[in-house]
Amino acid sequence: MTGVGALLDAIADVGRAPSGGYERFAWTGHDLTLRDWFAAEAAARGLALTVDRAGNQWAWWGDPDADGPGVVTGSHLDSVPGGGAFDGPLGVASAFAALDALRAAGVEPRRPLGIVNFSDEEGARFGLACLGSRAMTGTVPAERLLGLRDGAGDTLADVLGRSGAVRPDAYGHDPEAIARVGVFVELHVEQGRHLADLPAGEVAPVAVGSAVWPHGRWRVDLVGEANHAGTTPLAHRHDPMLDLARLITDVRAAAEQAGALATLAKVEVEPNGVNAIPSRVRAWIDARAETEATLRAVLAPDAAGGGARGLRSWGLVQESWTPATVFDPALAARLADVVGRPDSDRPAPVIGTGAGHDAGILAAAGVPTAMLFVRNPTGVSHSPAEHADPDDCAAGVEALTAVLTDLLTGDPAPAPDEESA
Repeated sequence: MTGVGALLDAIADVGRAPSGGYERFAWTGHDLTLRDWFAAEAAARGLALTVDRAGNQWAWWGDPDADGPGVVTGSHLDSVPGGGAFDGPLGVASAFAALDALRAAGVEPRRPLGIVNFSDEEGARFGLACLGSRAMTGTVPAERLLGLRDGAGDTLADVLGRSGAVRPDAYGHDPEAIARVGVFVELHVEQGRHLADLPAGEVAPVAVGSAVWPHGRWRVDLVGEANHAGTTPLAHRHDPMLDLARLITDVRAAAEQAGALATLAKVEVEPNGVNAIPSRVRAWIDARAETEATLRAVLAPDAAGGGARGLRSWGLVQESWTPATVFDPALAARLADVVGRPDSDRPAPVIGTGAGHDAGILAAAGVPTAMLFVRNPTGVSHSPAEHADPDDCAAGVEALTAVLTDLLTGDPAPAPDEESA
């Protein structure tokens, strides 16, 4: 049986950046190396490997077409720029470790078990998060996805054609792949401090997810006039960087006023010369909140009061919108009881998250879905400082193994409409 630590150590050097974080962008050499690692781990366990029409990898113990739909677990292997070692890979490594534990315990599944590596969850290369799961479920049309461009100007269609992993003309919605999934459980490092900040008497290394907050991304184009930095009087300048400065403060003020989270962290400047006044600045805003009403309030015309213009007046272009996703409450409660708390008969904590996940995309597509979160002592994520203690990672594998045992040997998880019927 291979422990989760050893599995993570095997890929620890793939895509390592000078910052100490990772640069594992979709369909790059680093990502293809990780895909090969996933395939090798599947082969070492005698699992049947398939790749769906969106490039997601599936490793099956059992035949989901003959005996399914199955129980699926896993996550993703790509990263944000400078990302941490746990966001995504912990879920994939824990899935293999849990399968090893099931076999060591002699568990005899009543239905197939699948392990998945979703492609391009972070959206770091093409600007759209959860790209693989969105494509597979048909949430976004294939034509739009294939036309997305990376920073070098290459389209997704170009990149897929060169990788050889997926045929661009077959890329997109894959109903057969979705039909094989009876229930999906994604384990993930917590991207926050809920578990780390629990009172002493409430300690728990693992929580169950209740919902994914609504999430939107918007683009703003600020137009100026290029000119010489050393000869143009300040009064004669049309400098869009000044607009960017005002926009940044408006974003912060609007988020504070609405009680939401909003971030302006990606900017492109033309011509981007130290001695040239910019002609154009393009900026992206990421906004999230616990409810859709709160998130929409960030964009209200009177948002960011006190003299600020309000974000809508900036001419925002919405590039993506993911509504709130509430995981099936009955399934979450079932998992909370199975996982429990150390030295207690009480269920595991059930928490929401402001981070997007493939689990949210599958849940929105009607797949019974749940999440497990492993404690992060710093609360930091999307950074080299992201961390999970070895004992907590082991507790996560133990929790996932217990959950999979319950789902593989007990009654199948009901579909959401069955639960309410």
